[in-house]
Amino acid sequence: MYFKPLLLPLLAQVLLTFIVLFIVVRKRVNEIKKKKIHPQRTDVRTHAREVFKDSEAAADNYHNQLETPILFYLAIVIALMLMLQDYVIIALAWIFVGLRYIHSIIHITYNRVLHRFGVFVFSSLVLFALWFRLGWIIIQS
Repeated sequence: MYFKPLLLPLLAQVLLTFIVLFIVVRKRVNEIKKKKIHPQRTDVRTHAREVFKDSEAAADNYHNQLETPILFYLAIVIALMLMLQDYVIIALAWIFVGLRYIHSIIHITYNRVLHRFGVFVFSSLVLFALWFRLGWIIIQS
């Protein structure tokens, strides 16, 4: 399949989202059991933030998977729809996804803000470069 190289980083990003989701669920269930939290105390996000301190970073990271990655998904879908693919786009896609994994690992484990921010900035620049490359190819066609 010609477009498999673009589908693989997309699937890897989707996998990351599900991995983080499962981590959040596991941490929250453990926290509910450990602290004997009644689930109704977490009926809205603001209440959940007050109650779930141990799983807050993982939950925040899950929400991060729905922010800039949306631009990544859109770029890949556009590239697939227009049948645009080159080594630069593929490399940028994999670099972006790799940086998102690193960002998640930092966020969910030791959560050093400056480390996380550096990875976020670098991944954002890579995402910008991906869009720039995609736009350049579209304009040139």
